[in-house]
Amino acid sequence: MKVGTVVLPSAAARGDSDSAVRAPAPDVSWARFDDTVLYWTSDDNRWPAAQRWASSAGLALEQHSGPDWVQNLYLVTQVGRVFQHEHRNIPVLVDKGRYLVVAMQPEQAGRIEPRQEVCYDLQPLPAGTVVFRTVTPAARAPDAHVQKLVDQVSRDRYRRCLTHLVELPTRHSLQPGFFAAAVWARGQLEQLGYTTALTNITVGAALEGSHNVVADHKGNGRDPRDLVLVAAHLDSINLTGGPMAPAPGADDNGSGAAGLLEIAHVLAGHQTANDLRLVLFGGEEEGLFGSRQYVTALSATERDRIRAVVNMDMIATKNTTNWSVLLEGAPLCEGLIDDLAVAAGTYTSLTVQISLHPFNSDHVPFIDASIPAVLTIEGADGANEHIHTAGDTLTHIDYDLAMEIVRMNVAAIASALADAAP
Repeated sequence: MKVGTVVLPSAAARGDSDSAVRAPAPDVSWARFDDTVLYWTSDDNRWPAAQRWASSAGLALEQHSGPDWVQNLYLVTQVGRVFQHEHRNIPVLVDKGRYLVVAMQPEQAGRIEPRQEVCYDLQPLPAGTVVFRTVTPAARAPDAHVQKLVDQVSRDRYRRCLTHLVELPTRHSLQPGFFAAAVWARGQLEQLGYTTALTNITVGAALEGSHNVVADHKGNGRDPRDLVLVAAHLDSINLTGGPMAPAPGADDNGSGAAGLLEIAHVLAGHQTANDLRLVLFGGEEEGLFGSRQYVTALSATERDRIRAVVNMDMIATKNTTNWSVLLEGAPLCEGLIDDLAVAAGTYTSLTVQISLHPFNSDHVPFIDASIPAVLTIEGADGANEHIHTAGDTLTHIDYDLAMEIVRMNVAAIASALADAAP
């Protein structure tokens, strides 16, 4: 097998067109990772044509050297650097943090068993796909009413909320600290005027008990009203130390939970046409238990009226030169992704990345149920090596980045809720 990569010039890398990454020759496949395009072929005779094509296009096709037995490429989607830490001897051909391309034999791939704590996904690399890319979001004239809401986002209030969550020794879903966090968060939402509930869930093979926190704000529009849902997981975990080990979870996911509560503050008392629901999930770190059980329990009527789900998971560590956000969904979510990207371009200075390969956060169960849901997560989150350890502390929090992502979400959510008719 011949394998090589091309690094696109900046103009092509940020463009919405993928014409620059078309197959350069018959039987040569490609996959795009933002500014990097991987090409491969099992027919060595096709490789010279690919090299000539790249040269004619002014591109440098760098060939990778590797064992002759490598006949299979795999796409890895990971949290932090877990896959690389556990499989140091597997050759990595493309490293984009959250996304990797690795080379191995099928037998070797078959020996990598999934774990209860889903930290990475391994699948054959699909040909002709854009795994993620950076876009230049369209900016529109700000809506005065939405701008007023965006301006109400409070850094100090967010910081106080996040600090409170991180001061708990752990928010592991099966430990008292999680229950304390859930009760506290429910109290905060009740004080803001939301109708709240602490719902029971089960976590793990032993079906041990934990909770989701659910808060509702009823719109003033005519029936049937749409429902806009904002989500984040409240739990934290220390994968090396066990359930009772310190797990401050500042970024994963105190940052997203605090973001949800800040959005609740901004929208409290705001008169809207559609209904708003905020959900803090438990059991996410053990395998999306809270969100999966929540989606399973939805009636057909409730599923049908969910217009959008905006999920926040890790929104406060700056891993790139600029403040950046990844909007991750699926093809059915492209309308919502576009709305979030426009909100980013209009009300923030965020660099926006887009992926249609959803993985391992609470947006996934909604997508599996054909409900539009998008993960909003810090850019290049795979470079964040503090998560799931005692080192995920406030030291690594970038409040400016968190505020930008919260502002983007407030703008998109407010537009989806729509103002109530006079």
